[in-house]
Amino acid sequence: MNINKQQAQKIAFILFRLMSFSVVGVLLIILGLIIYRGIGTISWDFLSQAPEQGMTKGGIYPAIIGTLYLILGSSLFSFPIGIMSGIFMSEYAANNRLIVMIRIMTNSLSGVPSVVFGLFGMSLFVNTLGFGDSILAGSLTLGLLSLPLVIRTTEESLKAVDYAYREGSLALGASKLQTIRNVVFPMAFPNIISGLILSIGRVSGETAPILFTVAAYFLPKLPSSIFDQVMALPYHLYVISTSGTDIEASRDIAYGTALVLVTIVLILNILANLLRRYFAKKVKTN
Repeated sequence: MNINKQQAQKIAFILFRLMSFSVVGVLLIILGLIIYRGIGTISWDFLSQAPEQGMTKGGIYPAIIGTLYLILGSSLFSFPIGIMSGIFMSEYAANNRLIVMIRIMTNSLSGVPSVVFGLFGMSLFVNTLGFGDSILAGSLTLGLLSLPLVIRTTEESLKAVDYAYREGSLALGASKLQTIRNVVFPMAFPNIISGLILSIGRVSGETAPILFTVAAYFLPKLPSSIFDQVMALPYHLYVISTSGTDIEASRDIAYGTALVLVTIVLILNILANLLRRYFAKKVKTN
């Protein structure tokens, strides 16, 4: 049976559509299950109260605040360093063996299991530097975890900007720094935000790094400084799913906690995408 190019193309498109729909379908099934099992647990008391009775009663308010603290702390560490490193790799570094080695190491770090980052964070931040189990130690560990992703996405976003814009800016008398700051970086920033969104999504759901550096099993109060422990939604979800005394109550709270965590990530992604669209429109109008 002979198949011409047009038929082969149609078959390929159909297969690609089926694969895409299957991925979306799996995602919808997962979200549907979480919503179906967790929506009955969601209430104002669940979102605003501290846990009680071995975390089988009460709410998850300290875990929500602790998760937001860790996301904010890791972002304050990884975003500036990652973006500046990406700018250096793309605009200043020569394509020599050292830079090739740095790129290889950065890519390798992206594949390192999160539990290894947790052990490293415990060894360096908790023990060696004396931060103890704290928000600071957890944020720095999560920041290291997301740093390779921020560096690579920033570098690739800058490389995607047409080199003609750089040449035009330099021809008008602007310095290299002025060209990067006023021309290249604003044009690449909408794509850079995509990398930041991915890093936030990864950080918000990690359990192993915070298990070794910051997470508390049961701490029904808010932290007063960056050197305090906190509860966090991923670890809270793990604990009540594996160590609950009341199986049914713990299971309901687990699904409710998962729904809250997914909702937080979704809200952050929506806000970041709105910010991305704003800067994309701003670049087009300029």
